[in-house]
Amino acid sequence: MIMRDRFATVTSELLDNDPRVSLVLADISADRFAESQHQHPDRVINVGIREQALIGTAAGMAHSGLRPYAHSYAPFLVERPFEQLKLDLGHQDLGAVLVSIGASYDASDVGYTHHAPGDIALLDTLPEWTVHVPGHPDEVEAFLRAASQTDERVYVRLSENANATAHHRPDGGFQVLRQGTGPTVVAVGPMLDRVLAATAGLDVTVLYASTVRPFDGETLRFVLAEPAVVLVEPYLRGTSAPEVARALTDIPHRQLALGVPPHTARFYGRPRDHDAAYGLDVAGIRARITAFSPTDDHERYATHVTG
Repeated sequence: MIMRDRFATVTSELLDNDPRVSLVLADISADRFAESQHQHPDRVINVGIREQALIGTAAGMAHSGLRPYAHSYAPFLVERPFEQLKLDLGHQDLGAVLVSIGASYDASDVGYTHHAPGDIALLDTLPEWTVHVPGHPDEVEAFLRAASQTDERVYVRLSENANATAHHRPDGGFQVLRQGTGPTVVAVGPMLDRVLAATAGLDVTVLYASTVRPFDGETLRFVLAEPAVVLVEPYLRGTSAPEVARALTDIPHRQLALGVPPHTARFYGRPRDHDAAYGLDVAGIRARITAFSPTDDHERYATHVTG
């Protein structure tokens, strides 16, 4: 809940200090904005459990000159009102800030209705979205404040998982946290601490990505030692694989995509149970990266030629 709390605190402050900022809710987190709704009834609107109206209202606010923030669980913010994202925002070239909770399966105790591992892949079908996947509450705050100063379409994907330290670059680029001569591992948002633990003692480069769209292919190319990339994403596996391919289009390379499978398991469990089932815990990540990394020069050469 730490990222969600920071979202409520920062957005409430923005509402108090910036008359352009507005907020649209669909019941979710309404209790956290009760005071803001009382203070700014014309700019804090709760449409109830009507997600299509959530996005339509945000678009109307943007059309009138406001900077709307829209909030709900990821499947109710991206998947259910997708047509409104495509038409009301995209087709009309209007901006809004979507802030989701639930991530891929943070709300695993309430079942598959609240899972949304495909949210970013779905947004990838629409033009000109900036996508942030913060791994720390300080990053959440930075992204929310920066978004208030633009009119872009921005998606901020919150999670109940958080890294111990904030690492993001203000310009949205990837940050180099470890350098080696083997594969480059791109750790997205809250996956970073797990990746650092999983790669301890391995000869790899680790990049941290908290902004994934636009994808920082320039930094990836700059640090690439061996032409091999491992993506570790907390959503649908392979979501950013096309971005890696575009960044390295002139370089023969190998890719390993780690993430959530196309259909999550048919059990409730805790989020960490799902992580273990999909190989997204420390042990699973290490095993896949170790198997992907050649162990000697002959194997390294053979893998590049045939892989």
